[in-house]
Amino acid sequence: MSATIIDGKQIAADVRRQVAEGVQARIEAGKSAPCLAVILVGHDPASQVYVRNKKNACVEVGFESRSYDLPAETSQDALLSLVDELNLDEGVNGILLQLPLPAHLNSDEILERIRPEKDVDGFHPFNLGRLAQRMPVLRPCTPKGVMTLLKSTGLRLQGMEAVVVGASNIVGRPMSLELLLAGCTVTTTHRFTKDLAGHVSRADIVVVGVGKPGLVKGEWIKPGAIVIDVGINRLDDGRLVGDVEYAPAAERAGWITPVPGGVGPMTVATLMENTLEAANMQDN
Repeated sequence: MSATIIDGKQIAADVRRQVAEGVQARIEAGKSAPCLAVILVGHDPASQVYVRNKKNACVEVGFESRSYDLPAETSQDALLSLVDELNLDEGVNGILLQLPLPAHLNSDEILERIRPEKDVDGFHPFNLGRLAQRMPVLRPCTPKGVMTLLKSTGLRLQGMEAVVVGASNIVGRPMSLELLLAGCTVTTTHRFTKDLAGHVSRADIVVVGVGKPGLVKGEWIKPGAIVIDVGINRLDDGRLVGDVEYAPAAERAGWITPVPGGVGPMTVATLMENTLEAANMQDN
């Protein structure tokens, strides 16, 4: 068996096109284009790349974007004051705080300061709580993007055994909630899990987001399973790889995402989707 590749780049392009159509419909109805405020603290190279990709996507779909590039020594109070200012600015529909922050800053406090209706990353406890209660509003971008990838297979997800490897607040925990909402039987594994291979080997859907290259071995994959690799790791030789041993996994899986070109583009596209949704909700 050789897996069908789930083309995240193409699916993300389709999502951005749909968002652009939604923006055009707003403008034709006499409304403003959505506005996304992006806050970057410090000079982390990876964060700068991610922010640039988000800004480029804003241009593509027709959003207004505002950049707040702050020095690494920015204080907690100064950052909270900026969030308060953006919360009150009716011209701003979405606020994105690029993570990770410098070590002296408390990201939890700052994320909770963002008004839930402008929390386009979906990290506010209100939005995560709504997802847990099966009443989602703004959903975390990467898990929501993964659900779009899963739906692209055309397979019926209800009743499938899903295993999520990793229990982070950004990916693993909300991913488990998304799969549960879709009717899957969900197991979430983490650093205390015993027999990870045993859990993975019975899964119809495997979603891996840990940040350890090759953590999930190809031989663990159940024949015909859907494998979603959220991890992205740069090796010493410069190659980008995921958390799954790709080649042997692709020989066993029915569907698999590549790294790069799988989940990554979907995260940015889903951010655009969330920002349009936030703007539409704020009109009502």
